[in-house]
Amino acid sequence: MDTTGRPLDGSEKEDSGPPSYADQFEGKVLRPDKGAKSGSAVESVDFQEAVSGDEADIETVVRDSRVHEVLEELDRELVALEPVKQRIREVAALLVIDRLREEMGLGSERPTLHMSLTGNPGTGKTTVALRMAEILHRLGYLERGHLVSVTRDDLVGQYVGHTAPKTKDVVKRALGGILFIDEAYYLHRPQNERDYGQEAIEVLLQVMESERQNLVVVMAGYAGPMEEFFQANPGMGSRVAHHIAFPDYSADELLQIARLMVGKQGYELSEEGEHSLREYIEARVEQPRFAHGRSVRNAIERARMRQATRLYDAGGKLTKEDLITLEPDDFLQSSVFNDKGENA
Repeated sequence: MDTTGRPLDGSEKEDSGPPSYADQFEGKVLRPDKGAKSGSAVESVDFQEAVSGDEADIETVVRDSRVHEVLEELDRELVALEPVKQRIREVAALLVIDRLREEMGLGSERPTLHMSLTGNPGTGKTTVALRMAEILHRLGYLERGHLVSVTRDDLVGQYVGHTAPKTKDVVKRALGGILFIDEAYYLHRPQNERDYGQEAIEVLLQVMESERQNLVVVMAGYAGPMEEFFQANPGMGSRVAHHIAFPDYSADELLQIARLMVGKQGYELSEEGEHSLREYIEARVEQPRFAHGRSVRNAIERARMRQATRLYDAGGKLTKEDLITLEPDDFLQSSVFNDKGENA
């Protein structure tokens, strides 16, 4: 499907069309927070104002597009990950210069923008993809700047003839923004001869070329399986220009993330409470299903619940300090510290 709503392959006749799968869509559509400092997806910059004769003013583009605000927000949102942030800055620089070259009549092909983000869960891949959507919109590469997050279940059908229209429906939803495919390697299941994932891959291969002017596909997942996926589908790998690896967080970095989360929610850690949180993090990292930032967020949510129960059971009058302070017991009561090794 192109940006006007015509069939992707141009082969379908004008009729009632395939059935819509909108009611079956279980993915997420994410858009910039209108209350964020960087604002919502602002109007893309007019590059004509940045070019005069044989001169191009980069500062005008940066100021009018407010791309620097998105990069600054990314710095605030993500602890560490300096190689990732640097790569995003490099992509932003490429986009600015490419648009200025185009405005000055210097021939160049549109950069290939499809991406692969690899790393463990909770390391910031979705956040980076959403900020990338903002940058691409502000610089005029994407019309809307939203992000549609899907998994295999949103793309692959259950019977013959079901997958292609289902995948096209998702693509149509993502046009003008980023299609974010989490754990994309699950589309490829060669051990199952009756699996329809390959049909979804074929549709994606087609739109990654035909709709590259107004759609960016970002695939995410663990590094090893993603590499195997690209080896098994070389056409997909050849269409992805940017491979960005997200490193694991250290215990110090996870504690820094926790401080930011606690502050954003209007809480504080007592000195002993912070020490107990660090003990929690160090223990939780060694247990199954650890998901970095997500696990830290879950730990804080549970600590809030324990704090509320502690204050409720104590009764009496409460001070503001009582209401905002997370104490050691709010973390030490976690089952992470018992012999069961549960992830609470």
